[in-house]
Amino acid sequence: MSDLKKTVMTNWRWVMCAMLFFATTVNYMDRQVLSLTFKEFIQPEFHWTDSDYGTITGVFSIAYAIFCLFAGKFIDWMGTKKGYLWAIIVWSLGAVMHAGCGWVTESIVGLESKAALLEATGTIVSTISMVSVYLFLFCRLVLGLGEAGNFPAAIKVTAEYFPKKDRAFATALFNAGASVGALAAPATIPLLAKSLGWEMAFIIIGALGFIWAGIWIFVYDKPEESAHVNEAELEYIHQDEKDAPKQEAKEEKQMSFGEAFKHKQTWSFAFGKFMTDGVWWFFLFWAPAYFQDQFGIKASDPQGIALIFTLYAIVTVISLFGGYLPKIFVEKCSHSRLAVSTVLGQ
Repeated sequence: MSDLKKTVMTNWRWVMCAMLFFATTVNYMDRQVLSLTFKEFIQPEFHWTDSDYGTITGVFSIAYAIFCLFAGKFIDWMGTKKGYLWAIIVWSLGAVMHAGCGWVTESIVGLESKAALLEATGTIVSTISMVSVYLFLFCRLVLGLGEAGNFPAAIKVTAEYFPKKDRAFATALFNAGASVGALAAPATIPLLAKSLGWEMAFIIIGALGFIWAGIWIFVYDKPEESAHVNEAELEYIHQDEKDAPKQEAKEEKQMSFGEAFKHKQTWSFAFGKFMTDGVWWFFLFWAPAYFQDQFGIKASDPQGIALIFTLYAIVTVISLFGGYLPKIFVEKCSHSRLAVSTVLGQ
């Protein structure tokens, strides 16, 4: 039995990939709650303009970009397990905090109920708008602070659990959680907001992160320390080290920002994100409002759900296929090199 355990490879790395996928799904669902409730539910209550909403999403995007610069260092410092745990707890807390913005606004402006906010007129309207915008901004900053840790932590887990030839595909799989989260969001969030109130939509979706955190505590360990990874899988994970020239073991050295920018991989990744994220985030933040303003289709309407679902389904398919391409290229190049070596050897 012990020999069988050594020869039959376990597949715990794919369980880790599934955890990364679900974390990324929750990440994007939390990010989507505001855009899917803004035009139909939140704007009438707080008397926002599109400019107010644009300010919130713009500040969130800038803050998120800044937080991302330090998130990787934080994950390295805390370690993968604790770093990822802190990240999802912080962003889930930020997501749930949105639900209290209405109550805090009522208290600050001296109104007694949501109905009073909706029916407000005159100069108090601008006060309601200003106070609520600042409250939502604060919540979005907390959300962005935590969410910035998702991708650095997920990529670090991928590097720990997958050899180089499988990392692009594994990254594509967990990254598809962004599209799946965006697909699940329009199918659930507007309906939750319509039946239970927009506050409960933030609370319920935010609570998913706390559930994930509870599971993460028990399922993650480094491959070398995991009881679920046998020798065969560990050997597969570390195959790059086996193929590489033997070197003396060295302590892992932290890389500074300046050193990172000396590597072409940094610029390649940054350029790719620069070319795609603007379009992707426009879809995330403005598609529901656009459909309602231009076509009168609300996010909670069946047609609205179908339109947004279709939009993100296309992105999901392209994301999966794109992530699989490097795996194909690596395998084909390896086979080509082997064939050349065989011919030359003969």
